[in-house]
Amino acid sequence: MTGNFDWAYLFEISLTGVAGGGLYALAALAFVMVYKATRVVNIAIGELLMVGAYLFFTFASMFALPLWLAIPGAVLGTGLLGAVIERTMIRPLLGEPPISVFMVTVGLASVLVGLVEMIWTADQRRLPDFMPTQPIMVGDAFLAPKVFWGAVIAVAFIAAVLVVFRFWRGGVALRATASDQAAAYSVGINVPRVFSLAWVASAMLAAISGIIVGSIGGISSSMGVFGLSVLVVVIVGGLDSVLGALVGGILIGLIEALAGAYLGGEYKLLATFIVLVAVLLVRPYGLFGTHEIERL
Repeated sequence: MTGNFDWAYLFEISLTGVAGGGLYALAALAFVMVYKATRVVNIAIGELLMVGAYLFFTFASMFALPLWLAIPGAVLGTGLLGAVIERTMIRPLLGEPPISVFMVTVGLASVLVGLVEMIWTADQRRLPDFMPTQPIMVGDAFLAPKVFWGAVIAVAFIAAVLVVFRFWRGGVALRATASDQAAAYSVGINVPRVFSLAWVASAMLAAISGIIVGSIGGISSSMGVFGLSVLVVVIVGGLDSVLGALVGGILIGLIEALAGAYLGGEYKLLATFIVLVAVLLVRPYGLFGTHEIERL
């Protein structure tokens, strides 16, 4: 039986899963950034990702702007939206029960979907190609070029974020606030400004992720469902763990690819939720999460 097993196919599927996991990791990093700084579970991360993709579509296809303007414009526009959300919806709820803020982000997700359908309709659309289209071969394994280059872009941005938040002053302030808000206040850190920074950076990362995901599979008002898999990733990895976001993204991407290939596409989500339940039974705070986290 073993001799008939197609190891080359397994390798090819695994490569695709790991590459797709890089996209999950980027979106999960956006989620973790907000949670670490503000302790807000942002259920609307998939919808922010969708808004970034639609803004790119608007600038590149409808306004015919060059890609070097359309992509930064979409990312900055989504970052501005993140700042507005933090200032008008999240900051007034500081000190309120976590479930109140959680429900605000649930409502925000529905509002963003409604706005997208009002402005752009619910029809599926294609984004302009901006990634190389030459086939990618790793040994005998074929990897879809958009998936490969999407993963490369995601990894580059993840590395850039980790470096920026390790050495940049704003990143140091964000990490200090995430560790202890009272201590951050006492050393003169403007905590509300750090909250705003976290939401802006998170929304911009979500937009980058949305542009990549949209360029691979097209965009529609339902693409926020991607956020459901991202939520699984961050819960498996640990809500407050950057390392968990990276490991969880690759793990869930790999499991989805293997389940889709060997069981059928309809089992992908089932497989990820089985992994989620199994991890939570053993480690209720996720693989790398802090033990003190309170689950909603």
